[in-house]
Amino acid sequence: MATKLFVGGIPFKATDNDLKEFFATAGTVVSAQIIVDKFSGRSKGFGFVEMSTEEEAKEAVSKLNGADMQGRKILVDEARPMEKREGGFDRPPRP
Repeated sequence: MATKLFVGGIPFKATDNDLKEFFATAGTVVSAQIIVDKFSGRSKGFGFVEMSTEEEAKEAVSKLNGADMQGRKILVDEARPMEKREGGFDRPPRP
């Protein structure tokens, strides 16, 4: 298991610091980041937390998955690499 975790269901009013403090109960948090919309600046409701060791990451998953954070149940799982998406601007021009 990697030390980087995906966190879903984060309350929209939560901050990076709130997320870091919440995960500190499971071990040493290296970084905590809530993903925000680049246009509105509002939270997208998910983020990533990096724990200092794999053991602490496993502890965080087992302890905090399904836990209540500011009135919402969060999902905690191992982060996976982003999959390549199809479409976008790389398509050839129409005839």
